[in-house]
Amino acid sequence: MNITAAMVKELRERTGSGMMECKKALVEASGDVDTAIENMRKTGLAKADKKSGRTAAEGCIAVKISADGKTAAIVEVNCETDFVAKGEEFEGFADRIVEQGLKGNVNTLEELLEQPLDSGGSIEETRRTLVSKLGENINIRRFERLTCDQGLVAAYLHGKGIGVLVQLTGDDAALGKDLAMHIAASKPVCVEEKNVPQEAIAKEKEIFAAQAADSGKPPEIIEKMIAGRIRKYLEEITLTGQPFIKDPDVKVGQLLKEKSNSVSGFCRFEVGEGIEKKEENFLEEVMAQVKGT
Repeated sequence: MNITAAMVKELRERTGSGMMECKKALVEASGDVDTAIENMRKTGLAKADKKSGRTAAEGCIAVKISADGKTAAIVEVNCETDFVAKGEEFEGFADRIVEQGLKGNVNTLEELLEQPLDSGGSIEETRRTLVSKLGENINIRRFERLTCDQGLVAAYLHGKGIGVLVQLTGDDAALGKDLAMHIAASKPVCVEEKNVPQEAIAKEKEIFAAQAADSGKPPEIIEKMIAGRIRKYLEEITLTGQPFIKDPDVKVGQLLKEKSNSVSGFCRFEVGEGIEKKEENFLEEVMAQVKGT
């Protein structure tokens, strides 16, 4: 039977299980969602699934570069607490994942989760085992792999919280590291102006126009104000438009030109970025536990 994306989505929503586990369970149950759920409960997957709805906004970033500098991988692995995130077992798990992602020639998170680890099980199976062992929701959130025929891929890891990969068209490892550090600190959205979606620019123009309308200035002045704001906006969000962090008098685009080099792509991961953290009140939590007993 053909297992559709909609079927996998339904099972994930009803169980909180991972994509690959849901797909496997549906195949074994010939597409019957209720049977798949029952089988998953019988095999003990429900124990890990109970934790899947809990917010996992802590964790670490791991990066790995090939010996020839032509390929690099980066992964974000999340957990619930900083205590677990700093543990050797959790960090070791993240390192093993990114190493397999590099050598396994995979390009998507789904493919990565199917990859085997030296322990014998897949990455997804190992994740589930770790959930039960450490008692926290653990999630492999993001994965990217950059590769190039010419030039190199440089990386920078700021502690375990921010990781960057940057792809250069020329061989300049020192420049690559400097740019990776710059990206970690300055958070550009894309490489250059041509990479900015037109809808994003149109939205900013709309916002700036609304702000300028209250100034009472003539339309031709307002147009110039909007153009200036857009110019500044593009400089702020593009790598080539930003002042170089090690020499703010020089734009990154100018630096690349001086070095006869260019950036064809980059990736920046920051732990918990975009995840809404639940605010916990420790006193209320303890009192709730006392009342429960």
